[in-house]
Amino acid sequence: MFSKILIANRGEIALRIIRTCKEMDIKSVAVYSTADKDSLHVRFADEAVCIGPASSAESYLSIPKIMAAVEITNADAIHPGYGFLAENADFAEVCTEYGIKFIGPTPEMIRKMGDKVTAKETMIKAKVPVVPGSEGLLKDVKEGLKIAKKIKYPVILKATAGGGGKGMRVIWKPEEFEEQWNMARAEAKASFANDGMYIEKFIEEPRHIEFQIIGDQYGTVAHLSERDCSIQRRHQKLVEEAPSPFMTDELRKRMGDAAIKAGKAINYEGVGTVEFLVDKNRDFYFMEMNTRIQVEHPVTEEVIDHDLIKEQIKVAAGIKITGENYIPTMHAMECRINAEDPFNNFRPSPGLIKSFHSAKGHGVRVDTHVYAGYTVSPYYDSMIAKLICKAQTREECIKKMQRALDEFIVEGIKTTVPFHQQLMKDPGFREGNFHTGFLESFDLKKDEE
Repeated sequence: MFSKILIANRGEIALRIIRTCKEMDIKSVAVYSTADKDSLHVRFADEAVCIGPASSAESYLSIPKIMAAVEITNADAIHPGYGFLAENADFAEVCTEYGIKFIGPTPEMIRKMGDKVTAKETMIKAKVPVVPGSEGLLKDVKEGLKIAKKIKYPVILKATAGGGGKGMRVIWKPEEFEEQWNMARAEAKASFANDGMYIEKFIEEPRHIEFQIIGDQYGTVAHLSERDCSIQRRHQKLVEEAPSPFMTDELRKRMGDAAIKAGKAINYEGVGTVEFLVDKNRDFYFMEMNTRIQVEHPVTEEVIDHDLIKEQIKVAAGIKITGENYIPTMHAMECRINAEDPFNNFRPSPGLIKSFHSAKGHGVRVDTHVYAGYTVSPYYDSMIAKLICKAQTREECIKKMQRALDEFIVEGIKTTVPFHQQLMKDPGFREGNFHTGFLESFDLKKDEE
């Protein structure tokens, strides 16, 4: 087992990893930018190293500075968390070259799944269902139009290096194609320095359902059931839950088997997520694979009663997994509490938190790095907390979440708590009748702030 792990991340996920390290008697090293000097992950780590100014490029994304921190502290492993360098194959490669264990998959696995076209080709070979579309990158507009005619409109253009909704365009008719092609390529070039595009059939009103998988260094892969992440805004998830209210036993079996096939296709090592789009007929299609721990991993932890960070560390240390697939026996839900104003188009709301009271009680969990007196920086992701509730049934879980949201008080900045409070009362949401476009018609009422 490792003696000291450096966490190459910040905020709540860094603190989350530090907690597991303490429980496993492993020393932890926090790295931080000058903007994060007062963050709880810095306070609770065994050691902390400042790696640069607020800019991510000069701190959390700087591989030389992180490796220098490893050398200074004599850490023998790195946990990348999520975001930043978590899915950077070059970083994983540098770790290997320096004899530092990267807690995650190999560089080759990251590259195979990081490029969406390569990932799709890998899934086709593994006989995992994929959305109809181009078999590789599009050469030009002419080829795109030809494929669009074959698979029928609407279609969606996607950047091969994409993420977060950037470099994506839905096209409803041929006349729109060239303009949308040019816009998508320009956005992809600016965001990822890569304007490679591919095309797929656009699945209308789909569910976004993902399967948590785990694989060890000996070829065993298992799934830990599903999460429904369909409540999202501009491709950014806001609420996740397990199990999915849309799931059936038969569908879970088919999707779980497909997720395991996906993992075995690349001999996957570590904890990861296979994401699917599911249409109204419960036909599902591979979307992408995230080769890291995810923001919403606590939802799965609550319904299977296992620490996924601990499992990650054990797999990285060479410990075998049982190979058992888990089926949830309870219901869990996560609301992302962001420093955003939901009544002003979710505009970021950084600043000083004057008072902070997180929800408590049976079946309530809060993962956060903030407190009263903490200043939310404008430099990073706006998420300040994750509120997770667990109960015997979905109905009970929603009621618990309503109670917990009422207790969750943040003063000094705007947060998404009022949005979540209204969502929990929405009849469509309560009935489990929603899809990825659900929030486009959601009526947020100002007077309930």
